[in-house]
This record gives sequence, structure tokens and C-alpha cells, in this order.
Amino acid sequence: MTQMPIESIRDVRAHLAEVVERADRDDQPTVITRRGKQVAAVVSIDVLRKYQQWEEREINRIIDERMANRSPGVPIEDVMKETLARGE
Repeated sequence: MTQMPIESIRDVRAHLAEVVERADRDDQPTVITRRGKQVAAVVSIDVLRKYQQWEEREINRIIDERMANRSPGVPIEDVMKETLARGE
């Protein structure tokens, strides 16, 4: 996998159409920074949808696992945090 471009928000503003086109046409995400910190990414809609599907499957898997183990209840917020942490 090639390295993703990392650009400041200021630079992205100057050529947003190109960044979006790279994500859509070439399936190449761009990481956006603000004051040197990575804060966002531009990805294709397909990548976003695949992530959302994965996240839903993962949440359901965790729920099924917890239901099968009959362990004490776990707040949905904890399940969401655990799911998101695994995806990073």
C-alpha cells in the first residue's frame, strides 16, 4: 500500500476538487492536518460505506458475544468505545 498524502487544511482548501478526485477516482485517501496534528481524512464514499458496514458487523459481533457469555450488562457506550478502538 502506498503512503497516504498528508496535507494541511490550508493546502487542501486550495485544491479541494483535486483531493476529492484522488479519493474518488484513484481510491487514494488524504490525511488533513491542522497545526501539524492529523484531524481528518478525505476518503471515497466506498471506503466510508465499507467502514460503516464493518463497524455495524463488529458491534453486532460484540453484542452476540456478550449475550452468549451471559455476563453482566455492558452499557452500549462501552461497546461503541471498544468497537471504535479496535478499528484504529
